Amino acid sequence: MFTGLISHRGLFREYRQNRSELVIEVPEELSRRLEKGQSLAVDGVCLTVTAGHSRLFTFNLSRETLEKSTLGQLRPGQELNLELPVTAGSLLGGHLVTGHVDGTGQVLEVKPRRPGRRLKIRLERELRKFVVEKGSMAVNGVSLTVAAVAAGYFEVELIPATLEETNLGRLRPGDRVNLECDIIGKYVYNFISRNRY
Repeated sequence: MFTGLISHRGLFREYRQNRSELVIEVPEELSRRLEKGQSLAVDGVCLTVTAGHSRLFTFNLSRETLEKSTLGQLRPGQELNLELPVTAGSLLGGHLVTGHVDGTGQVLEVKPRRPGRRLKIRLERELRKFVVEKGSMAVNGVSLTVAAVAAGYFEVELIPATLEETNLGRLRPGDRVNLECDIIGKYVYNFISRNRY
């Protein structure tokens, strides 16, 4: 479980084994805390460390991960948001993020909006029912508040700290992002829809 508050950023280095393995370079501080078998959220996707040497760490990519996320289309040197799992004593500063990405969205617009920016992101039709204005959404693993939502898109505000400390500050129209809808909203929707009759 994660909070959507990004603690580090890493760099994509390469794929191995026909894209079934992902190799990323992490900051030295984080490398000392990672070991085989540990979980790490990579652009919002919960992955398990399979090997590590110095600052390079390897993760397996399942078919589900390749189909539901952007992790199969990375470019060498691309910056990635990284977050360690929460512990029992962690502050929950963002919202509950599982690292189980629901799908991807495409950036439609990036508008300057003091003091930061506003993003408009295309939303897949099947995810619309889980998204509410002022609710939570994880975009590339970053906990954000939904500022507006319509049939085919939603909008979020990015404050200066988010622009500086995550890879969201580098997004441009056309870029794809990983989306994870609020887990509480998904449970509520499932409960109500199953008990409607």
